[in-house]
Amino acid sequence: MGAANGKNPIAIVVPCHRVIGSDGRLTGYAGGLGRKQWLLAHEAGEVPLALI
Repeated sequence: MGAANGKNPIAIVVPCHRVIGSDGRLTGYAGGLGRKQWLLAHEAGEVPLALI
């Protein structure tokens, strides 16, 4: 799964950032774990739309 996600050119459309580890922790993401965490929080409505 990781190799397929790594080749995903449209990550925001095909949401590979939603893949998490079997223990519930965040795992690798080509854009970095900080960006992955931000995307997940954004989708949950926890961050404003404006970029800071």
